[in-house]
Amino acid sequence: MPETEYVEIARAESPRGEVVLRERRSAGAPTVLELRVNGVFVMDTLETTSERALASIALAQVETPTSVLIGGLGLGFTLREVLDDQRVERVTCVELEESLVGWTRDGTIAHGPALLADQRVELVNADVAQVLTEASPGAFDLVLLDVDNGPDYLVHDANGALYEAPLLAVAARATRQVLVVWSASESAELKQAMTSACGNCEAHSYEVMLGSRAETYWLYVSRIAGH
Repeated sequence: MPETEYVEIARAESPRGEVVLRERRSAGAPTVLELRVNGVFVMDTLETTSERALASIALAQVETPTSVLIGGLGLGFTLREVLDDQRVERVTCVELEESLVGWTRDGTIAHGPALLADQRVELVNADVAQVLTEASPGAFDLVLLDVDNGPDYLVHDANGALYEAPLLAVAARATRQVLVVWSASESAELKQAMTSACGNCEAHSYEVMLGSRAETYWLYVSRIAGH
């Protein structure tokens, strides 16, 4: 079994804590980039099925996803999947952590500059709640929210409001067709909150293999009235 080496690539402090990029290196294997927040593993470049499925399942719900908002940049794989859909004409990707935005723009995240070279992309360093609050009604055909691990496994407690009816109603107001929220676990409370905010909600589960371990993740999908 080859020895694994961890090499820190970048580190930043924010009001929410520590954000770290590190490489996982093993002899004979591709180098893997990891994102960790406050010491907690968030995602890497080896297993991106979850991030891509968030986009592909959501896009399949919408006939004309002309304008898309993504809440949460991560390492950019949800954004990449959205850009692969040629029906999409404009993508607004909102990320709260200034460091992640900077590392994507300057190539610290190697595939970042190529993503942002797509003229359809607007990368916004802001709180997605603020962006949704300030958006005009029906500004986006599709809104994808992947800002934390879901209501039951929050990295930042302040994100809890994003899974509650008042802020989900704000998101619904800014959405023309479909609102989708990702969760690491099944959540009856989230489904109820989305139903309260949007009038309906369907839960979609999907499996991801993390090495030899299968994980089940959830997407909560609400259709906006009239679509």
